[in-house]
Amino acid sequence: MNLNDADVMKRIHDDLIDSYDEEFELELEDSHLERAAGDANKSDVSQSKESRRAYFRELFRLQAELVKLQDWVAETGHKVVIIFEGRDAAGKGGVIKRITQRLNPRICRVAALPAPNERERTQWYFQRYVSHLPAAGEMVLFDRSWYNRAGVERVMGFCNDEQYEEFFRSVPEFEKMLVRSGIQVIKYWFSISDEEQHLRFLGRIHDPLKQWKLSPMDLESRRRWELYTKAKEVMLERTHISEAPWWVIEAVDKKKARLNCIHHLLSQMPYEEIKKPAIELPQREHHDDYVRNPVPQEMFVPDVY
Repeated sequence: MNLNDADVMKRIHDDLIDSYDEEFELELEDSHLERAAGDANKSDVSQSKESRRAYFRELFRLQAELVKLQDWVAETGHKVVIIFEGRDAAGKGGVIKRITQRLNPRICRVAALPAPNERERTQWYFQRYVSHLPAAGEMVLFDRSWYNRAGVERVMGFCNDEQYEEFFRSVPEFEKMLVRSGIQVIKYWFSISDEEQHLRFLGRIHDPLKQWKLSPMDLESRRRWELYTKAKEVMLERTHISEAPWWVIEAVDKKKARLNCIHHLLSQMPYEEIKKPAIELPQREHHDDYVRNPVPQEMFVPDVY
């Protein structure tokens, strides 16, 4: 890596601003951004502001389309599974958050399963995922999925060679069965470089609000970068089927990756806007015998702010 310490810290600083920018969206005033930028060149600050505005404009436009997609899914009874895979810190959670941000969680929900417990380890491998599959009119986003066996379990030695090979024999048939049953399966791999993961891990180390994201498993995965690369290559080669193909998202630029993924996702379904009747707010009823009971003062939360 050809970055010196100052470059690394600037990159971490810029990522922190971007991440907080995401949380506050456009509520931050330009003056706040200028102060946050410190001694940065004014033209760079101006260009950064315009880039952020362009990103948010397009993100909001795509999120409006996602709402239309959601309505179409609910209206038509469509069923879709969207799988998000990639290395640690590749940006899977970020894009999932932007997809679900404006949607109804009863229609679009996220499945992020923890490590299997003792009982689950004795079940059919796919069994614990089946209960999370969508019913009619639902979208399920898997933040990691049954492909754990082809990745982390293989690299960390949590499965043996026989289980690993059985997975590759089973998964194409499993996904074909899902498709035949009427479930659309969309699979995304988020691709980042060695250098980019290194920088994102450093960013998490320096950000107290993100340190919880770094588990001992994440740190060990960093050490085994090349083994993960080999495992990923085998996985893509052996599970890229016409019924459920893999789509690779270039994710070094997080914001571009989010927009590209959402745009592509929208293109995978023939949705159209569902016309709805105008909503009219009914008049509230008033009754002469209604008296509102006072709430004891000690029940109120103190006005600290």
